[in-house]
Amino acid sequence: MEKLRTWHEFLIEQLTDREEAIGYLQVSLEEYLIDGDTPFFLKGIRNVVEAQGGIAEVAKQAGLAPKTLSEFLSNEDSLHLGTLSTILKALGWRLSIEPLSVEKDSSELTNEQLTPSDTPLRLGCNS
Repeated sequence: MEKLRTWHEFLIEQLTDREEAIGYLQVSLEEYLIDGDTPFFLKGIRNVVEAQGGIAEVAKQAGLAPKTLSEFLSNEDSLHLGTLSTILKALGWRLSIEPLSVEKDSSELTNEQLTPSDTPLRLGCNS
């Protein structure tokens, strides 16, 4: 008989694939940029950290104390981009900024004109 898995178990298994993890974090980032939902974005990062070896392993790769990483992933009040950048670097990724469009002057854009496909931040893989 086939063992049933929870959605979380399935998700973590999928996120062990680095390309899947990047896509997942990209969607989480796009949603964060649209609605500012920090807890949702941090949940996405927590899921990827779990799938990529857990807090102890990722903290070791990032040169952080596991407690520091755990506190970062638990703090839903604000994002600390320096810590996020360190975590992503340890995973072999980085945040990057891309122009919304070549034809448009950035001063002409308003928040209403931003769509998920126009999102300026992208996760990239260094490997």
